[in-house]
Amino acid sequence: MSNTALNITPTTEDSQFVRFWNEVLASKFIRFKHILVGGLSRHSEAVFPTLPVHPGDHVLDVGCGFGDTAIRLAELVGPSGRVVGVDCCEAFLDYARAEVRTRGLTNVCFVRADAETALPTNQFDFVFARFGTMFFANPVAGMRNMRKALRPGGRMVHIVWRDRADNPWLSMAKDVVLRYLPSPGTDALTCGPGPFSMANEAVVRAMMTSAGYDRIEFRRVDAPVMVGKDVDDAIAFQLAIGPAGEVFREAGALAESKRTDIESALAAAINGQKTAADGVVMDSSSWVISAINPQ
Repeated sequence: MSNTALNITPTTEDSQFVRFWNEVLASKFIRFKHILVGGLSRHSEAVFPTLPVHPGDHVLDVGCGFGDTAIRLAELVGPSGRVVGVDCCEAFLDYARAEVRTRGLTNVCFVRADAETALPTNQFDFVFARFGTMFFANPVAGMRNMRKALRPGGRMVHIVWRDRADNPWLSMAKDVVLRYLPSPGTDALTCGPGPFSMANEAVVRAMMTSAGYDRIEFRRVDAPVMVGKDVDDAIAFQLAIGPAGEVFREAGALAESKRTDIESALAAAINGQKTAADGVVMDSSSWVISAINPQ
């Protein structure tokens, strides 16, 4: 499958948020790929059996990251279907393409593109996004583009995190770090609105209605996530990525001067969590939001 045949325009001019993902966050996400792919797999396992995907379908995976969800979708659509994964980080897509080559798959490809500005139109039966739409700088525009990529009657599903209180795997570490460091200022460099920007059902429903969707439905999914192979790995993950990582990164030299105390406090908090054969496990909760393109 070629990009030209799919009518996808690769990203050529990056927004501030896209540059931040590529220049700052990409290397951190790669370092913790084992958590971001393997650790979140429990959420995927809870969701994938219910996805409205069938053999022969054409599927778009928005914010596909390292390609694990796109590959799962390719397995569902089979050789007569096709899957296109798009992401703004070329470094992530390099891993995705390598995995596809290893598996010998021919029904999935990956394109660097910004879903807020460049998606194909009227080409797909199903559009999917796992933990990506929360970072849209303009969520209505991004979700409208996702809808326009669908054929009339096509379906979309996106998964987003619910409230902070229901996601201690993200919120707890930030609370600990804020005991030692100030909150980031309004001029802080950021990856976008953040992981909890779509936690409010009423707000997201209004966004999706504005984006043109119909039959919008929310389903809560609670699932454990693995946050590290061990406590040290979990601490490093929290200080690199997510809300706690943003606080630590923005504090700069002050954060480094207090690193020992912060790591000790995080160790005490994380030691109180559950453990499993593959590492430290914490509770999490998401919305699985589905809708159709009525046009």
